[in-house]
This record gives sequence, C-alpha cells and structure tokens, in this order.
Amino acid sequence: MVCNGDVTTFCGGNGRMNVYDYNDAVTDIATPLPGTATSTTTGTSTAEPEPTVGPTDEGFEGWDSLGCYVDQIGLRTLAFGFPVAAPFTTQKCLNVCKANGYKYAGTEYGGECFCDNSFKNGGGPAPDGNAYCNMECAGAPTEICGGPNRLSVYENTEEPATTTTTGGGAGPTTTTTPPAAEPTDGWNDIGCYTDGAARALSHYEIVPGNTVEKCTAACQSGGYKYAGMEYGAECYCGNTIANGHTKATSGCDMPCAGNPEQLCGGPFRLNVWSFFDSGAPPTTTTTTSTDPEEPTPDPTATTAPGGVETGLPEGFDYYGCYIDGAQGRIMRFEQPGDPQMTVESCANRCNTLGYKVAGMQYSTQCFCDNYIQNGGTVTTEGQCNMACGGSASQKCGGPNRMNIYAKGDLETYQPPAVQDDDLPGEWEYKGCLVDDPVLRTFKYQLELAENNTATNCLSRCSEYGYGSGGMEFGKECFCGDYSEILAAGAAIRPESECNTPCTGNPEKICGGGGRISYYSWRGNLEKWNYPAGDAAGRYEFLIGGVVIPLITTPGINGKITFVEKFGTGALNTTGAYEFDPSLVPSMSAWREMTGIKTDVFCAAGLILPDKAGRQISIGGWANDATYGVRLYTPDGSPGVDGVNQWQENVNAVSLQIGRWYPTNMIMTNGSILVVGGQIGSNGAPIPNLEILPKPEGGYVKHCDYLERTDPYNLYPYLAVLPSGGIFVAYYNEARVLDPVTLDTVKELPNIPAAVNNFLGGRTYPFEGTAVLLPQLAPYSDPLRILICGGSTPGPEIAIDNCVSIAPDEPEAEWTIERMPNPRVISCMSALPDGTYLIANGALQGRAGFGTATGPNLNAVLYDPWKPLHQRMSVMANTTIPRMYHSEAQLLMDGRVLIAGSDPQDPRYDQEYRVEVFIPPYLTSGLPRPEFTIVDKDWAHNDRVEFTLTSGTAAKVSLIAADSSTHGNSMGQRTIFPEFTCTGATCSVVAPPDGKICPPSWYMMFVLSDDGVPSIATWVRIGGDPAQLGNWPDHPDFDVPGI
Repeated sequence: MVCNGDVTTFCGGNGRMNVYDYNDAVTDIATPLPGTATSTTTGTSTAEPEPTVGPTDEGFEGWDSLGCYVDQIGLRTLAFGFPVAAPFTTQKCLNVCKANGYKYAGTEYGGECFCDNSFKNGGGPAPDGNAYCNMECAGAPTEICGGPNRLSVYENTEEPATTTTTGGGAGPTTTTTPPAAEPTDGWNDIGCYTDGAARALSHYEIVPGNTVEKCTAACQSGGYKYAGMEYGAECYCGNTIANGHTKATSGCDMPCAGNPEQLCGGPFRLNVWSFFDSGAPPTTTTTTSTDPEEPTPDPTATTAPGGVETGLPEGFDYYGCYIDGAQGRIMRFEQPGDPQMTVESCANRCNTLGYKVAGMQYSTQCFCDNYIQNGGTVTTEGQCNMACGGSASQKCGGPNRMNIYAKGDLETYQPPAVQDDDLPGEWEYKGCLVDDPVLRTFKYQLELAENNTATNCLSRCSEYGYGSGGMEFGKECFCGDYSEILAAGAAIRPESECNTPCTGNPEKICGGGGRISYYSWRGNLEKWNYPAGDAAGRYEFLIGGVVIPLITTPGINGKITFVEKFGTGALNTTGAYEFDPSLVPSMSAWREMTGIKTDVFCAAGLILPDKAGRQISIGGWANDATYGVRLYTPDGSPGVDGVNQWQENVNAVSLQIGRWYPTNMIMTNGSILVVGGQIGSNGAPIPNLEILPKPEGGYVKHCDYLERTDPYNLYPYLAVLPSGGIFVAYYNEARVLDPVTLDTVKELPNIPAAVNNFLGGRTYPFEGTAVLLPQLAPYSDPLRILICGGSTPGPEIAIDNCVSIAPDEPEAEWTIERMPNPRVISCMSALPDGTYLIANGALQGRAGFGTATGPNLNAVLYDPWKPLHQRMSVMANTTIPRMYHSEAQLLMDGRVLIAGSDPQDPRYDQEYRVEVFIPPYLTSGLPRPEFTIVDKDWAHNDRVEFTLTSGTAAKVSLIAADSSTHGNSMGQRTIFPEFTCTGATCSVVAPPDGKICPPSWYMMFVLSDDGVPSIATWVRIGGDPAQLGNWPDHPDFDVPGI
C-alpha cells in the first residue's frame, strides 16, 4: 500500500510492514516508488521480487486482466464474496469464480475474492489507474490482489453462461438475468422488499448453497410464514414485515448462491416468499431481534465448550455462543484468517491489540472489539459447532455464529438508529446522502476511528464554519457546504442504506458504505458580505515595475523601497529601487539604489525609531548574507529624488549568528529582537534569539520550541503585548516570552489549522499572514492578534480560515472565522479605518518556487468592528496572479500598493507590474479631511495639537511603519488614540507607554464622519530609548544621532 502522506513510497500492506533498521552505518534508506524494485542497503541482503502493481497485463489462462476497479463495502462492484483456502492467490480466486459459473473475478485487500456476472452499484475502472491496487496477495507476494476499496478484476474468456447484453455503464456490459422461480410447496413469491440494519425479517437462517427452496424449507421448519433471500447467500425468516419495510421497485437482481437461475435479493433487498394463500403480508414496526423459539441466556460469564482454556489473557472469560449477522456484524475488527487458530490465539491477539472482546467464527476467523453491537444475542451452544482450526477439542463458532470471550463485563448494544435529537447547536438531520468513493460529496474528511458520533463530528464542522456535514462508514466525518451537494448531484437515499454504527456510539448510525448520515445547520454559521460596485473597491494598474520585490518598506519621505533577491531581475540592475508614487505615471518614479553587497533573499526588515526613520535589512540567503545588516536613511521628498544609498559592511556590523528567514521586532526598550531562521540555503535550524545592537559580551537565547518545529517555523510572527510580554507564533504553536530574560512565561493553545488536519501551519513554508487588531483608548481591552490562511502538510491544501487570540487573557483561546475561500502565501495590510485588506496568494500549495497553484485573485476585507462571523466582505478581483514573493503595502493616501510575484513557475509570470487596491472609503467620491501638525516627535502620553483645515474629524488612527515580506508585516500596529476637537483646533493624546505603543514611526490619519481618511503625516512616538541613532559606530555607516 502506498503511504497516505506520500504516494511515491510504500507503507506496508495487508499483514505486511515496510521495516527499516536504524544503524549508524546505514546512509540511505530505500523508499521505492510503487512498482519499482529499488533497494539501497549496506551489508548482505536478499532481494525479493517486487509485486506487479495492479493486475498483470497477461492475465491468467482463460482470463483477461481488466485492470483496477473501484469497490465499496456494502455496495459491492462484484456482489458475491467467496472464501478461498489459504494461502490466497489470484489463481485460486479465479478457480472459485469459474467453478460457480461467474464471468468476472476480483481480488481485493490482499486476500478477498469476489465474483459476479456484471458490475454492480456503479463500479468501474478506478480513475487513478492502478495506483491503489497495490497490495500483495497473501499467498503470492509477487502478485497484486487489489487494495483498500480496489479490485484487481479479471474476465473469463471461455464460453460464458447464457447472457443478455444490457449496454451502457463502465466496463463490460454482459449480465445474467435469472428467471423468476416457480411457486414451491405452498410458498408464493410476493416480490422485492427493502431491508436495512433494522431487519424486515427478524430471524437469520444459515443455509449453505442458498436457493429459494432451501430458504423457504428452513423458514417453514421453524414455523415462520415469510422467507426472504438477500445478497445471494442470505436467508431470513419472520412472521411480519417489520420496521416499516415495503416493496422495492428495483434491486433484487442477484442470483442465488446455490442456483444462479434463481433470484435471491440484492444489497439490502429481499426476494420475499409467503406461505399465505394470497394477499400482501401484515406489517409491523416492532423489531424482533431474536428467534422466538430459542432461549436467550443472559450475557454473563459461563463455562467454555470443551472445558476451561488455560492460556487466555488475564481477566478474559467465556460469554457464550452469539448470533452474528442477523442485524449486521456484531464485531467490527476481523483479523487475518488463521488455519491454526485456537481460542487462546484469538483472545491473545485481541488483547495485544488493546481490545476487550474476542470472537471466534467459522473455525479460522478471529474478530476483536470492545463490545457487541447490532443487537447481538446469545443462542444455544450447539449452534457454535465448528472445531477450531488449531484445536479439534475447542469450539470456534460456526456459520454466522461466534464464541465470545471478554475481559470484564460484556457490553452489548442494540441495532443503531439515527441521532436526530440532542444535537449540538442548530444542527438537524436531513437524510441518508449518496457519497461517491472517488469524487467525494464533501471536501473535508476526518477519521474518528474510536469516537465518531453526530455530536463529535458536527461540532467539529460548525467550529470551523461548515454548515453541512455528516458521518460515513462508522468512523468517517465529513464537513462542507450545501453547494457541494448540488455540485456533486448527490441524492437522498432510503434510510435503510445508512446502517453502520458509529465508532463512538454503537447505538447510533454513522452512514454506511458510500452513504453519509447528512445534517445541516439551520441558518448561517458564517455570513460573508458581497458588496457591489464602488462598495467593493477596485484594483487599478499603477506603473510598470523595474524589480520584483522581496521586501517592501515605506519611508518617512513618502516613498517605498523595493529590494529583490539576487538574480531575480535583469542583470544590469542593482535589485534595489526607491519608488515615488507622486511621479506616476513617469518611469522617473523609480530611483535605482546601490550599496547592498550581500543577497537579501529571505531577509527581515524594519523601520528604526531613530530620528531619521532608517530602514534596516537583516539576514539573507547564504554565507556572509546570513550575517548581513544593511541600513538606509530615507531622504528626498515626494517629487524630489534623494541621494542616500544602502550601506553594508558585514565585516564591521553583523549578526552574531547567520540567519535565513528570521523575523525582527522593536522591543519596548527600543532594541531589536531577532528570532529564528536557518543557517541558510535550506540548512540546519537556528533555534535561538539575539539582540541588536549586540549587548556587551553578546546574548543568544536557545529555544527548544524552534528546534522542535523546524522547518515549519520560519518568519515567525512577533508582537509586544500590553502586558509587556512578547508574543511569538511559529508553525502551529504560540507562546509569550518575558521581555527581559526571553524565557517562556505562558504557553498558548495550539493554533487551529484545517478542519481535517491539525498539523497545518501558519508560518513559512505553510505561509499565512498576520496582523495586530486595533487598540483603542483607553486601552483597557486586551490586544487581539489575527492570523489568516496557511497550508497543510501532504496534499498542501490551503487553509480557509482566520484565527484570533488575545494572549494576555487568563484563559486565552483561539477563535476561528472561516474565510470565503482558501489562501496561502497571502498578504494582509492594515487600513486607516481599522479594517484589513487580505490579498494575493494561492488556493493550494505552500511557499516556495513552483510549489503553489490556483491563484487567488479575490480581495477580502476584514472588518473587526462587525460581529464575529460577519466580518469578511468579498471585494473586487484582480486579473494578475500574485504568488510567491508578492507584497501589499499601505500608502500615505490610503490606497494599498500591490506588487511582485516571483513563482519561477512556467504556469505563472514573473510579475513586474504594480497595482493599487482602492478601498471603498476612496471610491465614494466623498471629500477627505485635511489637517496640519507641527509637533511630529511625541513622547508617550503627550497631548499634541493639530489643526483641521478641511472637513470633519471623527477618528484619529496611527498606523505603525512596517516592512513586509512573505505575509509578515514586521512592525505593524493600529492604534486609535484619544483625541478632541473644538472647532478646527484639535488635540491627540499619545498612547501611555511602549507596551501599548512600542517606539516607532506611525502614519497619522484623520478620518471624517463618513470614514474617509486624510493623507497621512509621519510622526514618531516613544523616541529612541536604545539610542539606535548612534549605532553602528563605524565610518562605513552614517548615523543620525539621537
């Protein structure tokens, strides 16, 4: 079988393991592609021949291989299963099918044999070819015998039985149509009836070689008035048609096992015969689950047939002979057949596997479970009359009979019913829904092997914002939307087709084979808004670019710096430019810059709180670049070019440890915290923190959590909290650090990911995007942090939700809000009105070159002022894919600059065009407010005056300068401070301290009564407490002083 996380490697099979030996001498472990015969070993080895993947092209004598076909438990493609003597081989199965007159044979799961004269239940060639026909035959390891829900199918090429051609459908179209049986011994055929887990006829009879005559005779001898033949080989008896079952219009099309010229029902279909003279049988809704003629002993420990076994696991006792199959299998977990089985071997196997109940059936079959389900009842000991395969003195059940042994009290559960009450939230049951095993009805599937119930499954679905969901095949949970049902054309089927007990509650139904117990949420879990026209904003082309930016950073001079990794753009450029929006559309808006000496590929960036608002770039791609510290002092003004360049000298100023993919942040004391990364060029992790400027003697703090989560924790998200702690989020974890020692003071709950995969991540390479939500004076509410998008390991399906948390709350928990669509490698920009624009990215994949697909062209506006689960609006679309290395950066005029895309993928362009997204506050045509301010350098808690020169003032916002790369807006913060106006004279109060408002430069906006922002003015808040203005003290660097 191929591994579920990597279909190019094997992960064992039926009773088989791929085994690896840990040895220092071993330098390479073989991971053969399915179907290859690759082996890498040290020392002596004996290579076994690799199995053929899928049926052999040549077939076997008299049989042609048709390939790999889809199958479903309960809805079989080939209806008749036959036991095959061990050791199992393809030829033995073919012989069985031929001997019983069948045209088609199929092997499945390494040791199962199925036969039929036609393909049933829509079964046909697997859409993935032979990929999942990958299990060795139990008795022939060089052959393939199907796989999970896959049949290796063969057709008998010798002269077939009398047939009629039906046409249509996948695969061969020849079917056998048995004639109706003649009336026999006073019995009359009264038609085809439905059946289900709650049986139409209450008593099950064992009838080897089932025929109409044998089944009716067995029922008549038991005193029953009705006989029913089902699934070819099953015989049921009763005195009423119970549980509301009625005549069926189709489905009784399977020939009898003992006479292919007769019909014996079908899957959950009965050919019913009556011993009445005429007329329809009486019906009742009362279930009769046991034979009225047989005693039903209590399920208490008793003496085993043949005496007391001495080798049972401790605590195991004998509980009697139980009827199996009357209302479904009474135990779930069948073990591989064992011709030498004994009571002790079966019980010990179950005990070793952690089960409390062991059942022996048909001499060689061992079943394990923790309880008896489907109303299993005790019968007379004489019906368990088959000797164990490995001990003639012991009894190991019989046909549809089990000898049951259990540890402690034996729990027995009645046949399951639909859970349609006591449901969580607003869920309600809708019916039994079709689910195609390949083209699934719902996108998201969970495996709840031990605890699947409607409550558990549906609670998970609604927690992640899905309003449709349900359970299938006992252990599977599905979540999705009603639109997926419509797209799949999935129909509601009769309730009898959902008949499998839940793994978490055997008395409730969790779907069936290819059937979902379907539930729907009343109302909307998530309400997305769909504004139209100007209210949706719009994208506009701004200018042709000269560089594909890796990092964009706004300058206090009104311009934006673009820097790209080495080798991205043209060879005749420096890869560093400053963009002046005031000069658009002229290409003179671009000023080429020099001074960057090492590769900024995946570096970090910040705006320093020194009086010049210098920009810093830290770390990089490899070698010296990983130690790099680069500085630029913005100069010039809108419309006027500056002359300053980047400055770098890695031999004079550098990190203590080289870092690729680090994050940096200004601390409350004004120092620079640098976190994580790798050695460079996909190297080993750098699981530690350091401080710039380097403290005397240096300081590097090891972080076991960064070492443990490498390589999924790169570009972690950082934030100063109002408590003074430092929030750090990495991969799918988060914690709070002490601001002095940098020790962990609080571990937060793991970050939720996808509904079906908790291993999804939010930081590179599963790259999402994060922001701090607004802080409002008087700053009494805890700061919340919002993280949107990301991806999952394995298939790398992009995450379709945002999560938020207030880390300073005593019992902080994550809140999940579903997005309108999935998104990875995305960007998020804070807007002056306190909303956030989510843009760029892909629908599937992860960060990296050529590793994502399905551009997400849609913008989403997140509005934290609205109620939870109503905050997202689907905005305008762009026509330009923005994949890996794209950016979104707020401009001083309230527009959002959208740039970049460096996928290095032939499917998508290397993107130089620059766009702007115009939010709806600028599409209304309403006037902006205007203001002037003299004091632009504030201390914490200062009251500063400004003059409103035009319009109204309803709010003042402060948007911290941020440097953006890989969805990480380093330094971002949004603050709404206290302010007052008397006429045109206004004042604003700076936030109280560096915990609310870390030292930085902020864009100050005034918003009108209509929510339209002014043009921003840059102000500095909190000064330069670390005296970065005097650093670095080296002649290669210009410093502004303090």
